[in-house]
Amino acid sequence: MHRMIVLAAAVVLGLGLFVARAAPAAKPTDPQIAHIAYTADQLDIEAGKQALDKSKNADVRNFAQRMVADHSSVNDQALALVKKLNVTPEDNPTSQSLTQAADAERKKLASLDGAAFDKAYIDNEVAYHKTVNEALSKTLIPDAQNAELKSLLEKGLKLFESHQQHAETLATQLH
Repeated sequence: MHRMIVLAAAVVLGLGLFVARAAPAAKPTDPQIAHIAYTADQLDIEAGKQALDKSKNADVRNFAQRMVADHSSVNDQALALVKKLNVTPEDNPTSQSLTQAADAERKKLASLDGAAFDKAYIDNEVAYHKTVNEALSKTLIPDAQNAELKSLLEKGLKLFESHQQHAETLATQLH
């Protein structure tokens, strides 16, 4: 069930990005890219906070704390950049799909406890970071027009790739 929800979220995001790539007129704009990136970070902050509330596993809690801190830092930088550029992030179908999938995952995780929660949370983090990292590298970074936005996204990608590796390591320990 958990893998189906993660897969559904990846498919929704992937399809949204595929449509954006397939139709040149549908390429995301910088305000949309900023919103997608901010939303993705915010959703992982919320997931990390949920893990901090539910998990008793020290490794999972350390990972969740890192997610909250790192994604909060990136979002602070993103907010400073959009303020500097006088850009208003624009809500869009990709941001909405991410939010809907994360809401469903949060509800599912709320029903789990102990090792089952830890495993499901970390498995979701692996899948989430794979999906977001792919979106950053294949769509958001290439389509970003502003050099400062592109640079922030590239910095974020490096950080988020380390998150994915950390989550993958934790996942093998929890299985």
